[in-house]
Amino acid sequence: MKRKLKLHQVVKKLKEKKMNLFTPIEFKRVFDVSNWACRWFIKNHVKGGDFLKLRKGLYVLADYPPSNYFIANRLYEPSYISFDAALSFYGIIPETIYAITSATPKTTREYEAANIRFIYHKLKKGTYAGYKTIKHQDNTILIAEPEKALADYLYFIELKKRDFSYERMDLKKIKKTKLKDYAKLFKRPKMNSLIEKIYVQSRCPKRVY
Repeated sequence: MKRKLKLHQVVKKLKEKKMNLFTPIEFKRVFDVSNWACRWFIKNHVKGGDFLKLRKGLYVLADYPPSNYFIANRLYEPSYISFDAALSFYGIIPETIYAITSATPKTTREYEAANIRFIYHKLKKGTYAGYKTIKHQDNTILIAEPEKALADYLYFIELKKRDFSYERMDLKKIKKTKLKDYAKLFKRPKMNSLIEKIYVQSRCPKRVY
């Protein structure tokens, strides 16, 4: 006789394993239940509000959600946190961001999940690089190195797909030589001019509000 899953036991085990985000396959593997039982349990508890559905096949615990950065990594794979989101994470820009931006080698895509916008910008072959794994809260996330996050951002400005939005950048957290090395990956010579421009701006007196 198949054992019946009980919510409090399921939640306890998911928390013990730090599985605050999961797919049906991962759920089935942990609890050793049939496909039908897995689908029924998840569907039933999404309706009950115990699980939140991010997209088809991806769920989180309502009372133990992962960080938005980890959600971003798993929502559209492969991807790593970059652009504004990574620059804000490192404190390079002081502004509050309202979307989690990531780089991906796949098609550009945008999602809304858990009341957050997740934006994925496609990078061409050879430029999807310069990221690392770090521990963040209870999860391991993929995020660009500071210099690569800025290079990714400047690349889209050079393509005129973005405007230069930030007057203030803390470039003390950026190694200029490393930034230029990452910029070379894009094979866009004008990026060097952009780099020099932001360094000139950083030395200008700050506006008084």
